[in-house]
Amino acid sequence: MATAYLAAMEPLKAPSRVGIVGTGRMGANIALRLNDTGWNVEALYDADPASANVLSEQVGAVIAATLADVTDLCDVVLTAVSDDAATLSIFAEKGDSLLAGAKDKLFINCATLSPAVHVEAERRARSNGAQAIEACMAGSMPQARSGTLFLMCAGDRDAFERSRPLLEAMASEIHYLGGPGKAAETKALVNMLMNINTAGLAEGLGLGDSLGLDLTELREIFSKTGAASRVLETDGADMQMRDHETYFSAAHAAKDSNIALQLARDVGLNLPLAAAAAAQYDRMVTQGIGDLDKSGIAELTFQSRRAKS
Repeated sequence: MATAYLAAMEPLKAPSRVGIVGTGRMGANIALRLNDTGWNVEALYDADPASANVLSEQVGAVIAATLADVTDLCDVVLTAVSDDAATLSIFAEKGDSLLAGAKDKLFINCATLSPAVHVEAERRARSNGAQAIEACMAGSMPQARSGTLFLMCAGDRDAFERSRPLLEAMASEIHYLGGPGKAAETKALVNMLMNINTAGLAEGLGLGDSLGLDLTELREIFSKTGAASRVLETDGADMQMRDHETYFSAAHAAKDSNIALQLARDVGLNLPLAAAAAAQYDRMVTQGIGDLDKSGIAELTFQSRRAKS
C-alpha cells in the first residue's frame, strides 16, 4: 500500500527539488537558506505572486501559477502560510491544491496553527499517498536566514526521518515530539508563555515610565534579578525606544495566544494570565496596530503614548 511504500523511502538529500508555499518573512528567508546550502529551490507560490518576484530571482525558482504546479515540480514542499484557513485551503480536497498528484511527495508544514489543522493536513496528505509532518519554528527572520531555527516536529516518524536532512539545513536544534498535532500543541505553549512575558514586560516598563524611573537602568536591574527573561533581551530596548520593526507581529501573537486558550478550554482549564495577554494583543489588532512587532504592546501600557488604555 502507499503508506508502506512511503515508509521505506530514503531520506531527502540536496539537491532535492524544494517548493516553498508562503514567501513572507519566514518562507523567504528559509528559501534563501536552503538555496545557500545546496538545495534546489524549484518553485515558489504565494497568494500575492508579485511578492515573490525578488526571491524568485535570488534563488532561481519559478513562481508557480497554481498549487498543483508546485507539487508537480517538487519532491518536497515546505509551507509557511498565515493561519488555519490558509492551510486548509492549500490542502483543499477539491479544486487547486497541493494534493493534486501528491503521491510519494513530502510536505513540511511550518506555520503555527491549531493542532487539529496540522492533524487534518497530515490526514489529507496521507489519503493522497503523500507524507506530511509539522515542523513548528521558534526563531525569527535572522534565524531562518542563518539556519539556526529551533524546530518542534511531529507526525509519522518515517516521514520525519525522511525530512531530517532538510530540517538540519534550517535549524540548530530539532525535537521530535510524537504523532500529528504534538508539535503544534508544544508551539502553542511556547508562544503563550512568550506573549505573557512580553505583556508583563510592557507593563513593568510602562509603570516605570509613569513613575519617572530611568528605563535603561530599570532594564539593567531587571536583567540581573528575577525579572530577567529572554523577552527582556529581545524586546526591552525596543519597547523603550518605540522601535517596533516587525519580526513577529502582534496580530500573530493574538492568533497564537488564542490557539493556546482554545486548547485550555478543550481540557477545562482556566488560564487568566494567558487570557489577559491575548486580550491585549486582540486590542492591538482592533486599534489597527496589529502589524507592529509584538513589542508594540508597550503602546498600550505607556501613558504618554497614543494607544492608551
